[in-house]
This record gives sequence, structure tokens and C-alpha cells, in this order.
Amino acid sequence: MDPRSEVVLRQQDQLKGRVLFIHAPQDQLLTELKNSVEGCIWTWNFADHQAHLAQGFDSHFSIEFPAQAFDQVVIFVPKSKELLNYIIHQVASHMQLGQSIFLVGEKKGGVERAAKQLQAYGKTLKLDSARHCQFWQLVLQQQETLKPLEAWLKTYDIQVGEQQLKICALPGVFSQDHLDVGTAVLLPYLNQVKSGKLADFGCGAGIISCYLAKLNPLNVIHALDVDAFALKSTALTCQHNAIPESQVQTQAVTGIQDAPTDLDALVSNPPFHQGIHTSYTVSEDLCKQTKRHLQVQGELWIVANRFLNYPTLIEQHFGHCDTKADQQGFKVLYACATANRQGN
Repeated sequence: MDPRSEVVLRQQDQLKGRVLFIHAPQDQLLTELKNSVEGCIWTWNFADHQAHLAQGFDSHFSIEFPAQAFDQVVIFVPKSKELLNYIIHQVASHMQLGQSIFLVGEKKGGVERAAKQLQAYGKTLKLDSARHCQFWQLVLQQQETLKPLEAWLKTYDIQVGEQQLKICALPGVFSQDHLDVGTAVLLPYLNQVKSGKLADFGCGAGIISCYLAKLNPLNVIHALDVDAFALKSTALTCQHNAIPESQVQTQAVTGIQDAPTDLDALVSNPPFHQGIHTSYTVSEDLCKQTKRHLQVQGELWIVANRFLNYPTLIEQHFGHCDTKADQQGFKVLYACATANRQGN
């Protein structure tokens, strides 16, 4: 069990009634709670959501607070400070004065900083410190009026060749307020990508999807991400750049296994973080399994840190891997699927 959940269980006498667990990890926490607690989960991580549903939990996948009444809330601290501000605002806009809001997180994940973010809404009290985690309580003394989603949006402009794009990103989305180096290295090569049915795996704020759409109005892009905030950001980026919904279609995925098949190309600046922890599983699976989702002569385009061993993985499954660029610590990698559709 996740150590944060273990700390929650240590303090479960504090919990009562209908309790909303926000951003809860994939574990058995809800099955271990006492009978007087009715647990519900709000998550924006589609993989977590699917795991919760598989266990029979009441789970809501959304960027918005569930449309239900709750007696208490337990927030599992997200990595992003801006995202936590958004979550706290949502909670303070929906909960009643005098209700308890609990906060749990790892010390190295910034739980003490997160507790300070709660202080504007009342007095905070640290109830427990164990398993390298802390558990805090706030009795809500200050409510909020719900702000429109646009109030949380950050926008910036980028120039790629002759195209100027306006990028829209919500809290917690990768590179929320600037173009990241990896994507900047990849973008000049996207005019070489095969046209047709494309996928942008780990679409983030929609930079790659939007540019692919602008390059060829006949391209249909499947923008894939595990994160609901990323999917909404991509939709907003496309909207702000006058790209029709029919051309860029967002889809929540748990991993590459959920991607469409018969693709002409898959493009990705793959993620390698799970919360505050580094994890290469998703991007390694991408290298191993993408060929199954491509048509014959379909293409894989990836940008990745130079130190990662992706070229070897891609070569094992495609038979080759070409380095199109190696600059600023990043490589642009390319492979083309041969007649052996299924790969390894």
C-alpha cells in the first residue's frame, strides 16, 4: 500500500461520513476504511481511474469537483503547486464552513509547502508524521466563489516555421508557461512526418497535435494522454488556433495499449514522471509496442533525453532506429514499420 494511504489509515478515526479522496493512488485504501466512512475518489489520472473502477470504487475522472455533497475531503498532494491551488479552490468552492479538509503527502513531495497553501482558508494542524509522510487538517473557515476555468489558463505564443501558434495550458500540465526544450527540438522535423491518421502520445498542452493539424488540414490527429488537464488543454489550444474538433480528437488512455490502430504515424515527447517519482515504464512500453498500432510503412517519431536507451529498444522492435537530430541534450528518433505488423 502507498505510504500516504497508510498514514491516512493511521488517522482514520478522524474520518466520518461521505469522504472524497482527491488524487488517491492505486491501492486498497478504500477497502480498509471503517464502515462509518463512505469513500469516493476524484482523479484526473485515467490509469488511476480505471484501476479504481476495477476494484469497484466510486471514482470520478474529471478536472472538476464531483457534483455530489461530501462531509470531508482528503487531498493527496499533487506535484504541481499551481495544480494544488486549483484543487484547494475547487474544494473551498464546494465544501461548507466548519467541514474538515485533510492533506496528506510525502515530505519530499512538498507536503509542508502544501499545508501553507491551505492557511488562507483557516487554521492548519499537523495530525501525524510517519512513513516519510505528513497528515494535516484544516477546518474550513473561508469559502471561495468558483472561478471559471479560463481564470486558471496560461497562454503563450510559439513560432514554428511560418506557423504562429497560441498554446493554452491548465495547472499541472507539462510546460504550462513555456515551450520545453525537447518539443522545441522535435518541432522542425514534424513536416517530415507521414500524413494521414496520426497520434500524439502524451499530448500535454497540444503543441504537437496543433502543429500537425496546421501542417496538413487532411491530417486527423488522435491526441492521447492519461491526464484530464492535458486533454482539456489540448482541446483549448486547438480551439484557440481555429482547428476543428473533427481534426484533433482527444482521448484518455492508460498507456500505449489504448492507442488507435492502423496509424500512419505516432509522434511523442513521452512522459517519464509518475507524480514526484521518475518512471520510464510508459515510454519504454511506447518503444516496444508502437509498431502494433502502425500500418505497414507507418512511422514512429520520438524526442527523448540523450542519455535514455530508447534507440536500442526501438531497434529491437522495428529493426532499425535513425537519429534525426542530437542537440541540446535531446535526440529525435525515427523508425518505420516493416511488413511484420505485430512486432515483438
